[in-house]
Parts: sequence; structure tokens; C-alpha cells
Amino acid sequence: MNPAPDRKAAVVREQTRKNIFVVGLDEANLRTLRAVPDADLYRFHQLLSIDELQEGEVSVPRLMDRARAVLDAHDGSVDAIVGYWDFPVSTLVPMLGSEYGTRTTSLESVVKCEHKYWSRLEQRQVIDEYPNFGRVDLDSDDPRPPEGVDFPMWLKPALSYSSELAYGVSDIEEFRTAVAEIRKGIARVGRPFDTILELLDLPEEMKGIGGQVCLAEEAMTGIQVAVEGYVYKGEVTVYGVLDSINYPNSSSFLRHQYPSTLPADVIRRLHDVSERTMRRIGMDSATFSIEYFYDPKTGGISLLEINPRHSQSHAELFEYVDGIPNHHRMLSLALGQDPALPAGQGPYRLAAKWYYRWFGDGMVHQVPTAEEIAAIERDIPGVRVDIVPQEGQKLSSISQQDSYSYEVAHIFTGGDDEQDLRRKFDRCVAALGLTFDHTAPGGRDTKTK
Repeated sequence: MNPAPDRKAAVVREQTRKNIFVVGLDEANLRTLRAVPDADLYRFHQLLSIDELQEGEVSVPRLMDRARAVLDAHDGSVDAIVGYWDFPVSTLVPMLGSEYGTRTTSLESVVKCEHKYWSRLEQRQVIDEYPNFGRVDLDSDDPRPPEGVDFPMWLKPALSYSSELAYGVSDIEEFRTAVAEIRKGIARVGRPFDTILELLDLPEEMKGIGGQVCLAEEAMTGIQVAVEGYVYKGEVTVYGVLDSINYPNSSSFLRHQYPSTLPADVIRRLHDVSERTMRRIGMDSATFSIEYFYDPKTGGISLLEINPRHSQSHAELFEYVDGIPNHHRMLSLALGQDPALPAGQGPYRLAAKWYYRWFGDGMVHQVPTAEEIAAIERDIPGVRVDIVPQEGQKLSSISQQDSYSYEVAHIFTGGDDEQDLRRKFDRCVAALGLTFDHTAPGGRDTKTK
């Protein structure tokens, strides 16, 4: 048999592969990207490393220059530029897309979501499902809650990483303590965010606001839920609703679970509010995620925040339940293709992303090797594990943590019911065998498993 035709076809296939540049590409997501349909038609390139994106205070001009150097040196086409991290990645993607002619949503639509105050101003034009809110004067010698915003409330910067510098407060003393902490840390992200805002033609109500502003919002109650969707050719589509379950008596996530167990009429309302909001924002050719609270006592829903990026952390959940990781939608949109997919084609009825957390500072020890993690994943079907800290790392040194706990592992499980998901999570925690040194009251070092 003459193999020449096969070799010729392989050469043609290689020459027609799309070059997709991923801002902040990491090994975990590269594995997921290679699992999407027709992945052999794509060639994935890292565009800036995680270390480059997180080192010191963010410098958007420096990051843009580094990205341009990589793209300009590339010998071939630049067919798509994508990313799945928060700021600055969320803003670098449309900025680079504008320069290199790739398909992305506009920078303005991203910033309208990222800037929590601007986002609220847009939301109130088309929906009623949001809390009372207002700005806090960080320059005041005697800062006070905004008029019409009552305790309990949340204070947060206009932009932050993973709930960093977000504080729940119940009285004026807690309010002042939170303001002091936000004052100290707001510039790290707020200053570079200012450079992005300077690129936009801001509406009158946003002029002079800037990126170093603090927002106060009345606390929302109920069940947390996340809505995932995309906008293709101006049409907003919601493709998934996930329940977000917290640790008991905590604001920190225990797990995200897909699909949601909320009543069908509530899910329909979440679709409707999401669609109206995203049409107002003006996003297109992009994915999004919106977090809500649903109060079963009143039946009310309230929009918490909009994430104008792909939810890469939920990819395994969609793969377990629908059969294909949601990375496929991000890639399809970037290449101008319809991202629609059938639902319920995966091996499991339910899936969850669990956050194994430690509620106190300390050093982590006995971190399993890659081989040991692979063995755990083989022994427990429908499981994937990502360890967050490194051996001997102090938990408080881990970047992008919330204000109340530290993530030590992300555990993904697929199962037939919630009990199955829980059993697999518990087995994983036991098998990982992580231990923590921490300082007990009185300064005594202790080790806990």
C-alpha cells in the first residue's frame, strides 16, 4: 500500500491548523483544550505566562508589549486570541484582538462588567434584580455608608481578584476596619485599571470615578447560583445554571454543582434577567458568567456580579454532564463559529467542583506528586484533582484568595446523585493526606491533618 496520499493529507491538515493564542495558558487548561471536538485542527500557543501576569503590580503597557513581541515573532497566521482569567487577561484579549484583527468582544463591554460600580449603573437601566448600592469616600476622615445602603453590607473595590479585599460588615466599626484595609490594598489592581479606563470614552456618570473606588452593597441572602452563557451574532444564549454551595456559616464556596436543582420557573427568570443585562452591556462573540442569589423565602433573585470571561474552572463539570468541556464554546466564538452544543451527553447526571479549604494560615506539607494524584484519579472514577499550594508554602502567600479562607485543592467529581459526589470528594480528601502547620494561641506550632 502506498502511504503517500496519507502523508500528503497529513501535511495539508497541518498547514490548515488554526493558530490559537491563549493568554495565560497553563498545563491544566491545555489538557482541557486538547479534549474539545476537532482539537487536532488547532495549534495552541501560550501568550504570556501565569507568572508574567501576576508578578508585582500589574502593568498593562508592559504586558501588551510582551504579548506583541510574541505575536509579531510568530511565523504564521494569528487566527484567535482567547483567555479565561480575570483582569488583566479579560482586558488584554479585546485590546490585542483589536490590534491583530481577531474576533473578540469590545473592551468597553468587558470594563462595563469588570467595574462593579459601572456594572450596577448599567444593570439598573434594564432590570430590578440588584441590591441597594453606592460609593464609599475612601478619602474621608470619617467614612460613612452611602445613603440608602443599610447594614449588613459588603464593601469591595471596583475591581478585585477572587473576592480579594471584599468584606462583609454588620456595623460601623466593622465598616471602618474594612475601609482601612481596602485603602491599603486598592491601588494594586486599581491603578492599572485606571490605565484601561483612560482608553475609553466614558459616559457622564462615570467621568472622574476611576478604578480606585470602593463600592458598598446591601448584603444579599439565599442560595447562590451561577449562570453561564455566550453572545453570538448579538444573540444572548444561556447554556448552563449551576448551584453555588458555601461552607456552613461561611461566605466561602464549598462547591459549584451542575446542573442546578432550582425550580424550573426560577431558572427561566435567571435566563431572562441574564439576557436583558447582557444585551444592555453590549457584549458579542464572547462567553460570560453571572452570579446571583435566589431567596426561596421571598422568591426574589438578585444579581451579584458579572464575569466577562470564559469560566474555565467549570470545564470538567460540563464535560462530565454534557460530554464536552465548555472551552469549546470559547474557541468557537473566537473563530466565528456557532458554539451551540447538545446537553446531557456526558457519562454522569451531576458534577461538582469542590473547594478544599483551610480556614487559617499555615504551612502545607505532604503535597502529593503528579504520579500520586494520577493514581487517585484512576482509583476513583469521575474525579480530577488540582492542588493549589506547593510543598512548604505558607497559605497566606497564595495569590487571589478570598478574605476568609485559603484554597488548598480543587476537586472535580462526576456522579449519579449528590451522595455520590460527596463520597468521591471525601475519598479524595482522605487520599490526598495534606497536613498543615499553624500557630495556635500562645505561639505553639501544631500540625493538623
